[in-house]
Amino acid sequence: MAGKERRLEKALCDWFADSEILDTTIGGLLRDQAAANGSRDALLEGLPDGTVGRRWTYAELLNDAERLAKGLATRFQPGERVAVWAPNVPEWVLVEYAAALAGLTVVTVNPAYQKRELSYVLQQSTSAALFLVNEFRGNPMAKIAAEAAEDLPALREIIDIGDEGALFTDPSGTLPQVDTNDPAQIQYTSGTTGFPKGVVLSHRNLTNNARLFVEVGELPHGLGALGLTPLFHTMGCSMGVLGALQSGGAYCPLLAFDPGAALDLIEAEKLAWTICVPTMAVAMVAAQKQKLRDLSSLQRIGMGGAMVAPELARNVRDVLGADTLVAYGQTESSPLITTGRPSDDFERISTTIGQPALGCEVGIFNPETDEVVGCGDVGEIRCRSASTMLGYNDDPEATAATVDAQGWLHTGDLGTMDDQGYVKITGRVKEMIIRGGENLFPAEIENVLLEHPDVAECAVVGVPDDVLGEAVAAFVRMEEGAIFDPETLRAHCRSQISPQKCPAHWQQVTEWPLTGSGKIRKFKLRDQWIADHAA
Repeated sequence: MAGKERRLEKALCDWFADSEILDTTIGGLLRDQAAANGSRDALLEGLPDGTVGRRWTYAELLNDAERLAKGLATRFQPGERVAVWAPNVPEWVLVEYAAALAGLTVVTVNPAYQKRELSYVLQQSTSAALFLVNEFRGNPMAKIAAEAAEDLPALREIIDIGDEGALFTDPSGTLPQVDTNDPAQIQYTSGTTGFPKGVVLSHRNLTNNARLFVEVGELPHGLGALGLTPLFHTMGCSMGVLGALQSGGAYCPLLAFDPGAALDLIEAEKLAWTICVPTMAVAMVAAQKQKLRDLSSLQRIGMGGAMVAPELARNVRDVLGADTLVAYGQTESSPLITTGRPSDDFERISTTIGQPALGCEVGIFNPETDEVVGCGDVGEIRCRSASTMLGYNDDPEATAATVDAQGWLHTGDLGTMDDQGYVKITGRVKEMIIRGGENLFPAEIENVLLEHPDVAECAVVGVPDDVLGEAVAAFVRMEEGAIFDPETLRAHCRSQISPQKCPAHWQQVTEWPLTGSGKIRKFKLRDQWIADHAA
């Protein structure tokens, strides 16, 4: 990159912001690939044993997507929302394309959700339909959905995504003209209130972000990608699915992560790239050392969600034979904000989150004065690009607080930028917990805990974890006379929220560290926990 030869005087980098932005739609890109490469593999079903089940060429995928889309067009109006509640199955991708062709907005839902969480997302998004699997990893999803539907008058249909007869209905509908600025997805992400906010992303947001990721990562055209990150996350359904689409390669979602199965699929299908969190890469390195496979096709592994250790980057190169692309993003930016380049050295990979992504302007601002700080100085990371969300669903106040009048997206993360545009994260303005690459919201967990009759007050914070980056810790003050029993409290949380949100660490408190206005100083709780658990 020519920009690497330049030097910044202030922590504001627009070297890559002038990349071409195209007026593309998801359905239009699928049609283009089917016309140009109809016989090429487009979608593979990655099975838990490391083999491929069903497969679709681009021509077959377009045919099925249009058939499904026309069925949807007979029952839903353009602009309506349809939710997908399923793990990494091919039908997830099929619905993503079909909804895009039918002018519908996909609402992505975590398959670990319980009734409380599912009901909130479906109600806040006013989803008219829910595509689901009956069960996944012991979660009785069909049963939960039926119970939730009783209080959701906007929800007209619940469709078993694995039932072909229910999925494909009367294909007599007429497909609308879809505009590049039309909403394509609503993804629920970080919030400081009790529940997350719905990020509305357009076709233009998603398709350009994914295409420019392929370009900056120098991902090979015509070769396949392995889908390891969940499809309900932008790393999966945007960077993964739409990145593979625009590179003309196959996308192979793996139903559930297993390092051996992942490597077997790379070997058998000659897959060239994947995106994952560092813990997945660590597991794949260990699996390759245990059983050697031919991974000569693998060229790039994109990693985000936690810092990448130098040893891991070296192992990815030496054991897996791939370059590491470190990345940073937020759903509000579709998601990519910064990324490494294939030429980055191990120090850059392990100590920074790369340079601004193509098409993205990034600056470090003093959050109090809104002025750009100097290189090396700490401030809030902000970005501005064509990938910035349309807004939060039905929440103009939150939208205005996050995207300012100049178009800058306020990430809530603190960091620095050096004179070559490389960014480092130093902390967070927000209190969001990042556990294994997934955003968790303390207020939501606290609200659940406070529903227990024996809990008087609580505070949830993220504490360091060697494997996941952060773990959830709950500090609890019990009602007078109540017994502090972590197992009882854990069971209460588990009945209300998904497993990854349930605190891993519990501590009883009798007095809180407070601010002058009486608010709990959460950073003091975190610092004390770290001191108490220091080796």
